[in-house]
Amino acid sequence: MTEPQTLAAHAIADEKAIRRRGVTLALLTTTYFFSYMDRQILAILQELIKADLQLSDTQLGLLSGLAFALFYATLGIPVARLADRFNRKNIVALSLAAWSAMTAVGGLAQNFTQLLLARIGVGIGEAGSSPPSHSIIADLYPPDRRAGAMGVFSLGVVLGSAIGTSVGGLVAAAFGWRTAMYVIGMPGVVLALIVWLFVVEPRRGLSDPNRAPDAAKEPMPSLAQGFASLAASGPALHLVAAVTLTSMIGYGLTAWGPSYMQRSLGIGVRDISLYVALPGGLFGIASAVGGGKIADWLARRHGLHAQSTMVAVLKTLALPFTLGFFLFDQPVLAIGSYFLYILFANSYLGPTFALIQGLAPLRLRALWAAITLLVINLIGLGAGPTLVGVISDLLKPSFGEDSLRWSMMLFAAVTPWAIFHYWRAGVLLKRAG
Repeated sequence: MTEPQTLAAHAIADEKAIRRRGVTLALLTTTYFFSYMDRQILAILQELIKADLQLSDTQLGLLSGLAFALFYATLGIPVARLADRFNRKNIVALSLAAWSAMTAVGGLAQNFTQLLLARIGVGIGEAGSSPPSHSIIADLYPPDRRAGAMGVFSLGVVLGSAIGTSVGGLVAAAFGWRTAMYVIGMPGVVLALIVWLFVVEPRRGLSDPNRAPDAAKEPMPSLAQGFASLAASGPALHLVAAVTLTSMIGYGLTAWGPSYMQRSLGIGVRDISLYVALPGGLFGIASAVGGGKIADWLARRHGLHAQSTMVAVLKTLALPFTLGFFLFDQPVLAIGSYFLYILFANSYLGPTFALIQGLAPLRLRALWAAITLLVINLIGLGAGPTLVGVISDLLKPSFGEDSLRWSMMLFAAVTPWAIFHYWRAGVLLKRAG
């Protein structure tokens, strides 16, 4: 094929990718939704599983935290290297099929070890989802629209947690926790085929025309160079620190929130599914989409640094409501505070991931996403739910069933540390201009 023909073919492919980017974003968001639904299904089932398999809070924390996160986070690095070299769409589709099947297998577990192995399998499968997805979205949307697109993508967190809790809880209440695992897991295998058929694989750098020519000429940087390039970026380091601390708090709350509501607030599984999870999902949608749109508007008006500052302000507004969720004894006040916490706090993912992808070298976007997720998930997902369970067991002799309440309060108290890092990243981004 001659050079003019090659250029014409690339132009047609680029036009197709842009024309279908809405479909691609919708399918990647749906995939992310399934990953969170499969990841968080244990939260609403924990009390049922605990009674059936005779587990401690420490064992439950390991199942929802460290056991999953260790494999999910570490395997994200080699998967990201593949994604920076090969077809990202295929990696996402294969990963989705694998983790969905392992979620369903978890319903067959007869003891802690078997359920542990099933959750490890879910973690291995999900390692292939987020880094390639981040890279694809960054190539489809320009910097001043990227936070909005990432905000839509982050709906997977909100909807996956909300609908997984709601559907899983209702099915478990009617048919048992094992059936809930089957119902949540198996549809993902069908979605994997749809992703493989309809998601587009864009040219790398498609939406960064000023950077794309240089990227095409440069060789693929080494893994060490990828880590070094992120470590050399002050704004990126603060963003990673901020999102890691935020995730540790969020994962702890998400993993143990339903158990806390049952133990300390006296709310049943069915009521949590209907009256907490679903409305909470609506507040989360408003936060994720609205936050992404506001972040894009701020970027166009004031520069990209304003996005990080926005997150710091919103997290400051959310903090009193986070504490209120644990301090109020009346269920109505506690749940109302929880909804307002979601409204202010859940807008952080879109701007954070968009900023990190904007700072990353084009050939290392998937790797930077994987490094970010490595830290987030080892510390946030791995340590968060696990330590909440361990501390709850340690506090139980003194606080009884309320030990979980005070364990989670300790994690909420870490929020100002995360706010500082978001503020500092904004300052450094503004200086960089």
